Amino acid sequence: MNTPTRDEINKIMDIRFSEDIHNKLKSAKVGIAGLGGLGSNIAAMLARSGVGNLHIVDFDKVDLSNLNRQNYYIDHLGMYKTQAAAKILKSINPYLNITYETTKIDENNASDIFKDIDIICEAFDNAENKAMLINSLLTTYKDKKIVSGSGMAGYGSSNLIKTTKKMKNLYICGDGVSDINEGMGLMSPRVSICAGHQANMVIRLILGENEV
Repeated sequence: MNTPTRDEINKIMDIRFSEDIHNKLKSAKVGIAGLGGLGSNIAAMLARSGVGNLHIVDFDKVDLSNLNRQNYYIDHLGMYKTQAAAKILKSINPYLNITYETTKIDENNASDIFKDIDIICEAFDNAENKAMLINSLLTTYKDKKIVSGSGMAGYGSSNLIKTTKKMKNLYICGDGVSDINEGMGLMSPRVSICAGHQANMVIRLILGENEV
């Protein structure tokens, strides 16, 4: 099958959402910090929703343990997650403007990596790294919005996962409690539900909806 033209894809998006909504989504710039279970799924959801500019960042490679919940496949094993995710996203929308950095985010580079981004999804596994990114960005920038994930382990009730506005520019998605421990790992359904909350909050922010 021939690759659809840009105009064909835009026309479908305009029909699906309305031209005004699609234009806002197309012009938005969203960053994703971490491309594991949350980030890889968030990126795919945003690409399918018409968000036009994604900046994705991770330092890790795809391994077999990732396939139970992350948006990768056997063919991607051994690839850097940034490269694998970019390939997948381009297969969803070949006209997506996607940039990536294969690097580890820390307190020294976080603010520079996302300096040109309006909304950032925090999608790390580690609580300390989550806090580092949030603190670095909120301290440096007054207007950037952060959508973070916290609490999605196991197979507890889907209804416990929710989106909460913690402060003016910080939104937290998850149940806020469940974490990885012995006998309680990360499973695709709850991770995907939390990723969906994050992606939906990003879309709401793009469209001017600042409440959850």
